[in-house]
Amino acid sequence: MERSTIVRVHDGLHARPATRFVNLAKSFESDIELIKADKTVNAKSSVKLMLLGVKENDEITVRATGADAIEAIEALIGYLENPNSGLSPDDGGAPSDQPDAAPAQSGSAPAAARAALPAGSHRGVAASEGVAMGPCFGFFPPEIARENRILPADAISAELERLNLAFSTVQDRMRQALEATDLAESDRGIVAALKDIANDDELTAAAAKIVRDGVDAVSAVIGATSTIASDFARLDDPYLNARADDVHAVGRQICLALLGENDVDLDDIAEGSILVADDIGAWDLARAPLKRIAGIVCGHGGATSHVAIIARAHGIPAVLGLGSVKDLEHAGMIALDGSTGDVIADPDTGTAEKFRQKLESARAEKLSLEVYKDIVPRRADGKIIEIAANLGSLEEIEAAQQAGAMGVGLFRTELLFMRHIHLPSEDLQAETYATLAKAFAPYPVIVRTLDIGGDKPISGIDFPDEENPFLGWRGIRMCLDRVDIFKPQLRALLRAAVHGNVKVMLPMVADIGELRAARQLIEECRTELATEGVAHGSFDLGVMIETPAAVLIAPMLARESAFFSIGTNDLTQYVMAADRLNPTVAKLNDVTHPAVMAAIEMTARAAVEAGIMVGMCGEAAGRPDLIPAFIDMGLTELSMSPASIQRAKKCVSGLPAIRADAG
Repeated sequence: MERSTIVRVHDGLHARPATRFVNLAKSFESDIELIKADKTVNAKSSVKLMLLGVKENDEITVRATGADAIEAIEALIGYLENPNSGLSPDDGGAPSDQPDAAPAQSGSAPAAARAALPAGSHRGVAASEGVAMGPCFGFFPPEIARENRILPADAISAELERLNLAFSTVQDRMRQALEATDLAESDRGIVAALKDIANDDELTAAAAKIVRDGVDAVSAVIGATSTIASDFARLDDPYLNARADDVHAVGRQICLALLGENDVDLDDIAEGSILVADDIGAWDLARAPLKRIAGIVCGHGGATSHVAIIARAHGIPAVLGLGSVKDLEHAGMIALDGSTGDVIADPDTGTAEKFRQKLESARAEKLSLEVYKDIVPRRADGKIIEIAANLGSLEEIEAAQQAGAMGVGLFRTELLFMRHIHLPSEDLQAETYATLAKAFAPYPVIVRTLDIGGDKPISGIDFPDEENPFLGWRGIRMCLDRVDIFKPQLRALLRAAVHGNVKVMLPMVADIGELRAARQLIEECRTELATEGVAHGSFDLGVMIETPAAVLIAPMLARESAFFSIGTNDLTQYVMAADRLNPTVAKLNDVTHPAVMAAIEMTARAAVEAGIMVGMCGEAAGRPDLIPAFIDMGLTELSMSPASIQRAKKCVSGLPAIRADAG
């Protein structure tokens, strides 16, 4: 069985999206292949998948053979078409200030510009913005050379065992790193991608073949990784080019395991140092004491490398791709500008003073935004404007808390269902929702009930073939038909409600009867839990306004709802009759269109007149150019990605009719 589609994954199937796709493919027993043009690869191999070079808007075909082929194709196509539906919240179209967003690469400066730089200066790729100045810490671990030993025939079997043990050792180390509580969530996906490379059949098979041909294991690993890295380097996609560095980094760790050696580490780096290296692997950097590192200078790498991504995630200025940096190894001080790509060794007095001024200005700018983390914006009448976070998993809690989120305005429960082969149990759901509630107490967390359809299927639910699943059996419609799935979720939410700050909203509502039917099921669940003696609480029940029908009957819904939350993403596409995933009608998907803004205003008016809270959880909620209009309409809650929270708080606090009080 096979099916074709257009890839909607932002920037294509590079490292982390490829890892997620492969993990999803591996959850099915069927043999699965991905086809692009005339090339076919095993969809359960991250290396082969990335080497296929699948980009956003490419046409691909998924082919599956086996007992669960239909389910596999539906799930994989669903991910490729809807990467933001839950499996990839941090990879689907991140705005430019997200950790993954790469700044423009400055590349090498022309000769004239280079001549204008001070003596001892270099210019490379501006990989992570910001300025830094501090003592140089050189990181130059010894190179591992090929042994080039020819093995006698009777030694090959033992060498293969040694090779397999080295692969297992590295995989175990990376697994343990993923389980460590001190690994930042922003780095976890990168380490998972490295582990996937270390576990990939393409690499293990290539190295084993070289050993079987009579070559020592160290030389075999270097040869296999060099070949795969060269394949990545030849691709015309910068994100995939950068994966060559990841392959080399994994190969180095396997070689060290073979030699029984430990790599040079960064544990001794002093506070405020500038890390200088010819090359540094993401594996080394992710485990380093990053809070002590003031800046990174590296001979290799670019703005799309995992080193750059880690640096941006932790706010560390970085300049990469300088070529050889050996001449910097013995510098006393290093100054760098991650926005221009300039690196200066032992800056003179005048240059050092300029950098000190830049540092002071940067600190002041950062502090001016950070001060909004704990700000609680209020209207002139004292009403709090809640700036909350949109989340898809518990792993995102830390980023939201650090940004100063005032609760959760949208918790998408789809990922909880999609990441498991079987439907999640009531206990697992209750634990998840309770963890979320406790993390943000006393602020409210709004949990959206299961919002899936034929475009984003999950295991355990058979969806009909639909010409347009966006207008089909999805959201509350599916849940009311499948009470065997809906009631365990409602019971879990009632159990989590004992913490007092849980709210629940229903997606895709188009009729007042759907709200009433859901409320009746909630009462049934409440009665069951009471009879069973299971602790439970109560929650406010609201409606996600995303259909034109809900807008038109908003006054009726408001009389029977505790709150409204406007989902501008779907509301825009439904009001404008324009598929938001179709690039040919993309210009119609504009939330500022008068029709969409009128729908938002109608909804807000109905809520205000009924005396219920009205908020927004679509992407538009974080737009500073629209926030004033939404507040004027009567919205008192705006939910967005964590990266936008402090900016939104600043925007709200700066409105003439708003005053901001420290929380």
